[in-house]
Amino acid sequence: MRIVTHFPHEIVELENEWIVLADGTRLAARIWMPREARERPVPALLEYLPYRKNDGTAVRDSIRHPYLAGHGYAAVRVDMRGSGDSDGILLDEYLPQEQADALEILEWIAAQSWCTGKIGMFGKSWGGFNALQIAAHRPPALKAIITIASTDDRYADDVHYMGGCLLAYDMLPWASIMLTANATPPDPRWVGERWREMWLRRIEETPAYIESWMTHQRRSDYWKQGSVCEDWGAIDIPVYAVGGWADGYTNAIPRLLAGLRGPRKGLIGPWAHNFPEEGVPGPAIGFLQESLRWWDTWLKGIDTGIMDEPMLASWLQESDPPRTFYPDRRGRWVADPAWPSSNVKPETRHLGDGGRLMAEASALRFPPATAGVLSSGYDTQAWCPYGLPGNFAPDQRATDGQWLTFTMPPADQPADYLGFPRVRLQLMVDRPQAQVAARLCDVGPDGSSTLVSYGVLNLTHRNGHELPEPVPVKEPVAVEFDLNAIGYTLLPGHAWRLSLSPSYWPMVWPSPEEVMLTVLAGSLELPRRETGEALPPPAFLPPECAPPINTEVIRTGKVTKNWCRDLITGRAVLEAIYDEGRLRFAESGLEIEDWRLDRFTSLDGDPLTAAVDCAGRLAYRREDWAVRVETTSRMTADRTHFYLTNRLEAFEGEVRVAARSWERKIPRDGV
Repeated sequence: MRIVTHFPHEIVELENEWIVLADGTRLAARIWMPREARERPVPALLEYLPYRKNDGTAVRDSIRHPYLAGHGYAAVRVDMRGSGDSDGILLDEYLPQEQADALEILEWIAAQSWCTGKIGMFGKSWGGFNALQIAAHRPPALKAIITIASTDDRYADDVHYMGGCLLAYDMLPWASIMLTANATPPDPRWVGERWREMWLRRIEETPAYIESWMTHQRRSDYWKQGSVCEDWGAIDIPVYAVGGWADGYTNAIPRLLAGLRGPRKGLIGPWAHNFPEEGVPGPAIGFLQESLRWWDTWLKGIDTGIMDEPMLASWLQESDPPRTFYPDRRGRWVADPAWPSSNVKPETRHLGDGGRLMAEASALRFPPATAGVLSSGYDTQAWCPYGLPGNFAPDQRATDGQWLTFTMPPADQPADYLGFPRVRLQLMVDRPQAQVAARLCDVGPDGSSTLVSYGVLNLTHRNGHELPEPVPVKEPVAVEFDLNAIGYTLLPGHAWRLSLSPSYWPMVWPSPEEVMLTVLAGSLELPRRETGEALPPPAFLPPECAPPINTEVIRTGKVTKNWCRDLITGRAVLEAIYDEGRLRFAESGLEIEDWRLDRFTSLDGDPLTAAVDCAGRLAYRREDWAVRVETTSRMTADRTHFYLTNRLEAFEGEVRVAARSWERKIPRDGV
């Protein structure tokens, strides 16, 4: 990525500015703006996060916010209530309090002498979520947003649930990360001697988020709050929705384009959970330049031509051998003038005897059945990849061999697909609580199998996610569900393979009993994209950014990921360690260490042996100030309940200053 050192406007930075809310709560903000902004006000851009502006996101903020400021904007980065140097306690994700605070922040920004009164919001993940949620409140100063890697539906597309199934892969690990982060202290550099009092209060009052998430196993009002799909009409300002095929949140982009009625654009690249200018897998694009075209249009009234371009730009990935890490993905950009697109038509393939995926429908004379193999799912990808080594799925041939598979003949010419694959099944199960998982793979001429998409459905949720109902035992049941959206070009000699199983551990938590799944009939509907209207592909500039903040790597980090199976006991273990190393910020002298572990275990044939264990450590040091927080979390289940255990310890130097424990038993509610 090209580093830009000279901008149209000279930049000034306010490293810490206090925003005082109506209830007296002080929120910490970091602000970059053109030097002349107090005499010649500029529009403002807000990013609003719980990730500590002075260390947690300091590096990524330094390459982005000054760039925007250098092009004529006041870039404002605010720590949420209870995070970083801000007062209060962060009690959960996306609460009404978070949104109410944001409305006050927007009023404060609009009233500043350096602001024209016009504001945009942007963010990735949490910041993308709340940009949508706050837009739905229609604050008068908010004129447009860019939402990256977010969702319109908190129950359908976040780390908690998928298809009514509990997401084991990311749910407890994410709760563990937030438990550790929420118990860290503010920086004495900004809050002074209050830091210890604020720290101890955070430790005493911060909740274990996993408990709230597990007590809401249905799509209840808890999840509907903050899900903008509940009222598309609430958002009337321009929305630019952005994501990547390798990310866990891309499904929301087609839904946003179809549901919103105001000005809107969509962009889907090959990326994981990254900003597009740092996108991995590549190619990354000059998204900071692209975002300036958006902001200039809606905040400065400059006709940049961005709204004359097609509504959706998508990177169609080409068939690629399976790898656990992709630095780049082959493919090309395509454009669709609207979504749903008239270029996309359904292409249906039917399940046939002998594991065939056929163009013609026919009854399965020999319905295949499987109890699944619990450990077969260990060869999967992360639910939300960050583009790190080990985030992507290896060759799926071994897993395919343990699932029911249906494979079509190899393609004789390239075929493009864009949208949601959909599975329709007639099936039987022998237990009243069961699930079905589907994987879509690209089988190469050499037999290698690359995971392209997947989906799951809790069969007790087959008629909706609000009122689960038992599955009729050994009776035919009709179900249908979407797989994750795809943008893909299947090359000649390659073939689609659909694989089915009654379990997909550790992606989702297994049913309480081993289930025999029998498939009676079914089909796969693929979103085939024809050439359609001739449109030029998008022309994105190369990525560029502002200079990163000055840091020193004291200890290099490392990611390790292994899974193994004891051939005597049958115990399978997947363990991932994310060691971020030790980093020192040159200007502030602050040093930070971040380490965490996620472990998934199980015994084949016994779903009640499934367990998730997480551990985390965050440490901060400056001169004679040294603090750290350590946590452990564990989740298990029996036939009727889930069991949650969380532990937290806080240290000043080597002295333990506080400790807390949480124990919770929560009934299984159709999960």
